[in-house]
Amino acid sequence: MKILSWLLPLLLTSVPAWAEPGPRPITLQEAVRLARQNAPAVVQARGQERSSDAAMRSAYAAFLPNLTLTAGANRQFVGGSRTRIDSNGQTVTVPSEPWTYNAGYAANVLLFDGGRRFFDMRQAKARDVAAEVGIVNETYTATLNAKQQFFNVLAARESQGAAAAQLQQAEQQRRTSVALARAREATRSDSLRAEIQMRNAQLAVLDAQNSLEVANAGLTRAVGVDEPVTAAPESEDTTVVIHAIGLAVADADLAAMAEHGPLVQQSESLLKAARAANTASWADYLPALNMSYSRSGSAANKQFTVPDNLAYSGALRFSLSLPLFDRLQREEQHVAADVAAENAGASLRDARLAAREGLVRWLGAYRVAEERVRAQAATVDAAVEDLRVQQQRYAVGGSTLLDVLTSQTQLNQARRDLIQARYDQRVAKAQLEALIGKDL
Repeated sequence: MKILSWLLPLLLTSVPAWAEPGPRPITLQEAVRLARQNAPAVVQARGQERSSDAAMRSAYAAFLPNLTLTAGANRQFVGGSRTRIDSNGQTVTVPSEPWTYNAGYAANVLLFDGGRRFFDMRQAKARDVAAEVGIVNETYTATLNAKQQFFNVLAARESQGAAAAQLQQAEQQRRTSVALARAREATRSDSLRAEIQMRNAQLAVLDAQNSLEVANAGLTRAVGVDEPVTAAPESEDTTVVIHAIGLAVADADLAAMAEHGPLVQQSESLLKAARAANTASWADYLPALNMSYSRSGSAANKQFTVPDNLAYSGALRFSLSLPLFDRLQREEQHVAADVAAENAGASLRDARLAAREGLVRWLGAYRVAEERVRAQAATVDAAVEDLRVQQQRYAVGGSTLLDVLTSQTQLNQARRDLIQARYDQRVAKAQLEALIGKDL
């Protein structure tokens, strides 16, 4: 029974390890690739580009003529006589050749429309460029989201490591406090405080584990896959090591890139499209000239065979139309196009100002986080040494447990601050990349 009581907890705790495998580790590059492929906004942007390409082809094809081919056959059933009564009671003579055939073609081309097709073509081209830039913008937005979720996993894993170290140190301190209390070299209050400290460390471990699971779920959604994924572990000890997350571009070059970022380029293309639509609205006040040509033939036959002697006829037509009054619909369309152009101009101005603001914000956040990483790494090293000294002094009666707990609290806070600083630096760099539409 003792053997079963010892094996049962071991079996119960080992079942999830093989029954439910953990999430699949992926690298940052793979997370970015999957996000760029599966993000709904990127898929919609690619669909918008396809629609814009089709609209541009249609705008170019508007200069070509319309072509139509027609063909038909008709048979009148006569029964036993050559006359019949129709639905109105009238006597109708049926021809001796019941099959009639017709065939023809027609072409229609718009010769002049006031220049509307030309401006429609410019508008379609500008919208196509905006759609292409929109893909870049949505791609880097999805990249930013994937990187943030990836960094969330890394930060949660770092917090988990820090919580495990906190628990290990709390357990060690508890053993020391209990031993000193039994030797009557410390009070029972010290052992109770050490017990509380260990319980808090256990709660920190559980909280870090829950944060890691939530971060893994967020990363899985960001990359758009069905199977659970997690960030691949880094090779270094991320709790104390400073990673090189540098910028390979000077600040002046970053400013120039931000002035021509995806949002700015998209706003510029939309402004061109709005101006083209505004100019095209004046074409409704000019006349339109059309040319059409049609040729058709017809014949009758006794059997279901197309005769060779079709009687053809053709016609060439020119038509000129000028709407004099359309109940002010042209004026309404022109006002709407003019308002759209003004709105597009305001959006472009705001996009440029937003790019400058974003550059100042995220570049400053990156620089501040970079210095915080260096400072907090040194703080962690100092806190580790201070805790070691306080623990040794407490073991020989040179300090109180309160001094040890204070050092432990400072170390825990320093680790959390280092993790947050490294996360802020990574996110700030990803924000800069999304702003300029390039990898740094």
